[in-house]
This record gives sequence, C-alpha cells and structure tokens, in this order.
Amino acid sequence: MKKILFLALVSISASALAADIKGPLVHGHRGTRGTRPENTLPAFSEALRVGADVLEMDMDITKDNVVVISHEPKVTPERCLGPEGKTLEKPIPIHSLTLEELKKYDCGALPNPKFPRQVLVPGTPMPTLDEMFSMVEASTYPAAAAVQFNIETKIFPSQPQLTPLPADFIKLVADVVKKHGMEKRVILQSFDVRTLREMKKQVPEIRTAQLTSEDLVDIVPALKSSKVDLWSPDSTWITAESVNDAHAAGIPVVPWTLDTPKEWDIAIAAGVDAIITDYPADLIEYLKAKNLR
Repeated sequence: MKKILFLALVSISASALAADIKGPLVHGHRGTRGTRPENTLPAFSEALRVGADVLEMDMDITKDNVVVISHEPKVTPERCLGPEGKTLEKPIPIHSLTLEELKKYDCGALPNPKFPRQVLVPGTPMPTLDEMFSMVEASTYPAAAAVQFNIETKIFPSQPQLTPLPADFIKLVADVVKKHGMEKRVILQSFDVRTLREMKKQVPEIRTAQLTSEDLVDIVPALKSSKVDLWSPDSTWITAESVNDAHAAGIPVVPWTLDTPKEWDIAIAAGVDAIITDYPADLIEYLKAKNLR
C-alpha cells in the first residue's frame, strides 16, 4: 500500500511539474558536468539542488554484472585516478573489473580542462545505478520527488567484449529500475537500436529515445521503425522543420548538448521539448528570465 501511495504521489508531482513549465524541460547532462565531476553522485545531487527536471547519465556493466554509471566503457586516465591515487597509464575496460575493484578508483579528483567551473570532489568512486536511485529517494531537495532519469546504454556492436549482449544488458538495467519502482520515470536512450527494442520487449512502459549524431536520412520513418518514444538528436542537426515532422508523428524532441544562450535560443525557436545541458542551473535561470519557467 505504501509503495502504491508513493507512486501515486510521484505521478501527481510529475504532472504538476509539467503543468508549471512553459518552456523545454531541463536535462542535467551527466548530472551537471559543467560544475561537478561527471556521472558522479555529487553531480546528480547538485542537479537536484538546482532543480533539473531530468538526470541524464550513461551506463556500463562490471565483470560481476553490476550496472554502473560512466560515459566511457573504460576507466580513463582523463577522468579517474587508480587505486591509492595512482595515475592510470591506459584505459581499463569496466567489464574487466568487479564492482569491488572498480570502487578503488577515484573519479572525482581530476579537473576537466573543458569545464573550469567544475568543483572537484576527491575520493568519489564511480556510482552504481542502484546507488543513484537510492540517493534520489533519500534526497530532501524538492526536485527529487518528481525528477526523471534519462539513462543511456553504452554498447558497441563493433566491440562486443566491452559489454554483455543487448538482452542481458537490458535485463540488468530493468531489474534495477523495477527494484526502485522507477519504470514511469525512466527514459532509456541509445544510439544502438538493439537495446531500445529489447527494453520495449522486457518493460514496455519504460520510454525509449533514439540518439542520433547526424540527420542524413528521413528521420521520422526511422524513428517509427525503431518504435521509440522520443528523438534525441545532436543539436547541430535540429531544424524547425525536423522538429515539426517529429511532433506531427507524436515524437518529442530532446537535443544534446547545448550550453550557451545562443544554442538555447535556437532550440527554443525550433520548438524542442527538452534540452540536455552541462549547465542545468544556468539554463533554468535563463528560462526563468524568458518567462518560460
């Protein structure tokens, strides 16, 4: 009974949130990559603090089949220090490490030169998907009650050794989502349509989003063929015409990754439904100034 009541309250909160927002929803890219180490619990917590509508993140699988959050399928020298704070000499495949081994790496201590506003959080390990959901459930920030999750499968047909098979990958992800009762709040996104189709087989109520880096085909038939719920294109390829075509087919558009007012204005003018950004706090303030939030 308590779980049913909780889900009902979440549904009401999400509906109220959508009703209050006049402009595009704000997806915090990798949490808030512009201000915290990407894809870490501190980044997701900060995105909640500033009021992001959606937490965007990437997923990989450890050797012992735990879903973890990382953009790359490897622990990289650019993002993480090795055990005992040692500098990594080369990337290490996540799928070659157990969770216990992976937790010895520090992914919050290295600055990203592309994002000088990042506040480092030394000693931060790579989180699991389960830990991320638990953090949100325990959060006292108002946004946590209705925040959604845009989670990407990092899977590569040309490098099958880096991940489980699509059906196995999705089963692991779906089990975590169902454990936390987040089916209605999750979007599964991917460039790899195999995982999107697999999720619809395993958990039909979870929304799916097709990621695209180019728009060199007639996109709407392609989206209909993959039976996705949303389209998430590279922002440099969106036009008002392409957004209108997607909307005519009942498909919302969520471009990535837009970090400047100029980019936001173009996306808003094109009529997008949400914006993925490294700076969710900045975008929220910008939308408020435009009377779009």
